[in-house]
Parts: sequence; C-alpha cells; structure tokens
Amino acid sequence: MKQTIKLFSVALVAGAVSVGGYKILESKTETNLAKASTAVQPIKLTPTNYTSNSPSTTVDFSLAAEKTVDAVVHVISTTISKTPTTMMEYIRGNGRPTLQQGSGSGVIISPDGYIITNNHVIDNASQLEVTLNNNTKYIASVIGTDPKTDIALLKIESENLFPYIAFSDSNNVKLGEWVLAVGNPFRLTSTVTAGIVSAKSRDLDQTDGKSQSFIQTDAAVNRGNSGGALVNTKGELIGINTAITSQTGSYVGYSFAVPSNIARKVVEDILEFGEVQQAILGISASSLNSEIASKLEIEQTQGVYVAGLEKGGAAEKGGLKKGDVIIELDGIEIGKFADLTGYLGSKRPNDTVGITVVRNGNQKTLEVILKKLEVYEIKDIGIEVAEVGPDALKRYNIKGGVSIKRVLRPDISRYALQGNIITKLDDIAVKSVNDIRKIISTRDVSQPIKMTFINKKAETFSYIFR
Repeated sequence: MKQTIKLFSVALVAGAVSVGGYKILESKTETNLAKASTAVQPIKLTPTNYTSNSPSTTVDFSLAAEKTVDAVVHVISTTISKTPTTMMEYIRGNGRPTLQQGSGSGVIISPDGYIITNNHVIDNASQLEVTLNNNTKYIASVIGTDPKTDIALLKIESENLFPYIAFSDSNNVKLGEWVLAVGNPFRLTSTVTAGIVSAKSRDLDQTDGKSQSFIQTDAAVNRGNSGGALVNTKGELIGINTAITSQTGSYVGYSFAVPSNIARKVVEDILEFGEVQQAILGISASSLNSEIASKLEIEQTQGVYVAGLEKGGAAEKGGLKKGDVIIELDGIEIGKFADLTGYLGSKRPNDTVGITVVRNGNQKTLEVILKKLEVYEIKDIGIEVAEVGPDALKRYNIKGGVSIKRVLRPDISRYALQGNIITKLDDIAVKSVNDIRKIISTRDVSQPIKMTFINKKAETFSYIFR
C-alpha cells in the first residue's frame, strides 16, 4: 500500500512538472509568434484586382461569365470544294462541287455588330452564319483578314444594339492571373472554362508566319473555341483563343491566345486602311541564354541581342548598334525575342518607341521611329513578298524582282521559297511589289499561277501553283 502511494505521488509530481513546462513553452512560443507577426505583416492577396485595396482573396467568375457569354457567338462557315472523280479532273483542278461546314467562335467587340474571330475559322468560306447566345442567327460579311496573326473581322447587321466585350490592355496581364475562356467547343454553345495565365509571349516556333507572341493559359480550350474570348475576371477581353498544342487534337492542359493589344491593332488597321500596317525596327536579332552570352562574351543572359541592322532602317537611324542588348521597350521588360515581336505587333509605322539597351555594360535609352514593312501577300499561294534591295539586284545581276519575305502556309513551306526572288509572274516580268499587285488583280483566278524564281545559288527555275 505504501509503495502504491509513493508511485502515485511520483506520477502526480511528474505530471505537474510536465504541464508547467508545457505552459511555459506555450507562453514563450506565443510570445515569439507575436514578435514574428509584428516584424512581418501577413500578405493580403488580391489575385486579379491589382489596383484594389480589398483584402478579399476569393474570386467570383460569375460576373465575368455573365458579362461575356452573350457577346461570344457561334460561327458556322460553309465552303465549297471541288472533289475530282477522274484523273483528268484531278490534273485540271476540277471536280464535283461539295459543301463542307466548319464551326468556331467569335467575339462581338462593338454594339453595331463588329465581330473578331480567327482567320482559320472563316478562311475560304462562301457563307458565314453567326448565332448569338439567344439563338438569333445572322449572315456575316468579311470586312478584312490578317493571316499572319490569324485574326479576321466580320460584321452583322441589325436595328438593335448588340452586347459586346471591351478590350483590356494585354500588357497588364499577370502570370497566375485568373482567366475565363468563352466559346463553342464541339458546337457546345456558350461554354465557359476557367484557368490561369501560365505564360506570356509564348513562341510556338511555327513556320506559317503567324503571330509568335501568345498568351498561354490552362483554361480548357478545344476545337470550336477558336476565335472565342479569353477574358479576365472583370469580363474584359485580354485575348482571342487561337491554338492548342496536342498530339490528339484535343485539350491536354494548355492553350494559346492572341493578345488583345495585337488583335485590337489588327482590327483598327483593317477599318482605317483596309489592311494591316506592320511596323518594324529593321534589325536581325536573337534571344539570349547562358550559352549564347558566353559565346558573345557578354554578361546579359536575358534580352534580345542585336546581331545586325538594316541599312537606313528605323533602328540604325534611331542610334542602335550591332552588339546592343535590348532589355526594355517603353518601360516594358524584354526578356526574349517573342517579347519584342509581341510588343511591336501592337505598334504602327511612325510610332515612337523608347528602347533601353545595354551597350558595353551601360544602359542607354534611345527614341526610335518605327518604319512600315512594305509587303504584299499573294493569298492564292500563301506567300508574302517585299521589295528587293539594290545590293541583292547587283549580286544576282538582275534589273528587278520581289523577294519572298515569308511563307504563310505549311504546305508551301516544303518548297523552301523564303528568300528567293520572283522575276516573273505568269511569264510577265516583275520589278516591284506594285507589279505583283497589278498582275494578281487582273488575272483569271481559276487558272494556275506560274512563277519564275532566282534562288540563293543564283539558279533560275519555275513553279506552277494550282
């Protein structure tokens, strides 16, 4: 009995010591936490409203969905293709006419019925039908297109005003910002998906001449979403959903949108000039990384390295030099070549751009007036031509011609035409881009096009495009 009482007393004392020690430790911990909270204030997150003082961390997608779903339309394009049934029809490019339908999305951007969509949604269409969210149908007309950015402008007519989505400044889009994709995937009309901005100025390394500066998002986008809206949580347009990268053709985790600043500039150019006015710096350049920086013996591993300047071009006149590293445009950070092309894609000829460069280890800001890229697109073939400089004329010993600046279609890229000089079109000598314009505007579109070229080896050859 005495032994039991002793054990009980020892346990009681040990418990009291343990509790007391815990209380002392708890008190010290609370004191330390209090000191820590005094030293470092908790961060109040506002995921998408970057100018707000609101401490709320919740994001409500319903407002953005409500504001945008009625302004995103379903676009059905009807094309007529000729299906050859005999070898002779195949050789002549004839055949039995067949109707084919495709579908995509579009965004109403003004109350009077202007609609922005992707060029590939409406390309070669003989008729375009637009269906609103309230199931009202309209026949749309094409106002203009720009295959390089894959943007097209349509118009529908009504006595009533249409719901529309206002443009936002895509330069202000933040990584991790919540976004909504609104469109018609698989003809499922008025579909809204959510995600975040997972990358900006994404270069997909395409060879078809399209925009190389996309907003990347993980909002689910599938076939039929093309031409639809990418909006922020305020319901403002920050991009036009354009592409996905997938082995199956369906969504696998990320998609890409043309930034709204580029899309808006294309639309404004089409309305004002009838075509897109492309502004250029007149440089040959490349992105930097550690390996390239080491070879060039420079310290910068980010930015755009100026490898060469066009004689008399905007950059040369503005004071840029070979070896400069461009790190900012108008105060916007330039980390890679796609950042530069994306920003310039929203500018016009004669715009002045402040360019900050690193030269010999020192930063320098220069004012450069952008020039217009004088080019012409031969749509029937899918190539873009430009004037040939006097040096090239002398080198090839020719009196005139036009240079193939860019190939716009993957099926034409296999001919390796870029950089070749066209000297004849349909056996008519050409000396300038204006000659090309005149020949294309007067020729019979049902006939094949014959082109005579000089390649980089000074060899002359001809192709016939049907």
